[in-house]
Amino acid sequence: MMRNPGCLSLFLATLVILFLSLIFVDFLDTTLHKLGMSHVGATCALFGIFIGSFINIPVQFLRREEEVFNEPNSLYGMGFGVPDMRRARSFTILAVNVGGCLVPAAIAVMQIVRIIAWGSETLTVMVAITLLVTVVTYYLARPIEGRGIAMPALIPPVVAAIPSYFFAGSHAPSVAFVAGTIGTLVGADLLHLEDIKRINVAVASIGGAGTFDGIVLSGMLAAFLA
Repeated sequence: MMRNPGCLSLFLATLVILFLSLIFVDFLDTTLHKLGMSHVGATCALFGIFIGSFINIPVQFLRREEEVFNEPNSLYGMGFGVPDMRRARSFTILAVNVGGCLVPAAIAVMQIVRIIAWGSETLTVMVAITLLVTVVTYYLARPIEGRGIAMPALIPPVVAAIPSYFFAGSHAPSVAFVAGTIGTLVGADLLHLEDIKRINVAVASIGGAGTFDGIVLSGMLAAFLA
C-alpha cells in the first residue's frame, strides 16, 4: 500500500518545525538565565515575547493625503497573521508591539538597574556600546512599502556582543543585551519614525514586523554570544 507523499512531507515538515522551535525556546531560556532571571521569570518573559508578538497597541494615528492599504501579514512581529483582506485607509496607525518592544525593553530596564549597581565603569561601557549599535542599526534599517521599517537581524547582535565580550568582563551578557535591544530599538525604529510618513503603510509597529527579529534576536543573541 503506497503512502501519500504529500502527507509524509507535511508530517516531516511539522517535525522539523517543532524541533527547531524547541531549540529556539531552549536558546532563549538559556539566554534569560544568563541575565540572572529565575526559571519562573524566564518562562513569563518567553510567553510575553511569543504571545505579545501578535499584539500591537496603537499610540497615534497619522493622517495621510493618499489612501494606504493594510497588509494583515505585516502586522505581527512573527511575520504572519490573518488571511489577506486589503482595506483602504486614509491614515497610518503607529503602534507598539508588545513582544517585540515592550517585553524586551522591560528586561533591558532590569539589566540597566543591575549594571548601575555594578559601578560607573560597566555603565560607561554599556552606554558606549549602545550608542555604537544605535548608529549601526540606524544606517542598516530601511523603510519598505507596505511593511514599515525593516533591517538585517544578525548584524546588530554581533556588533553588541563582540565589544561587550572584550570590555564588559563577567557582565558582558547584561551589557550586550541592553546594547542589542535598546540600540536596535532606538536606531532602527525610533530614529526612523519620520520615514513612516513617506511610505505607503497602514500599520507601522515599533518592534513589530521588520524589526521584531532585529530587536529580540539582537538582545538575546548578543547576550548568548557574550
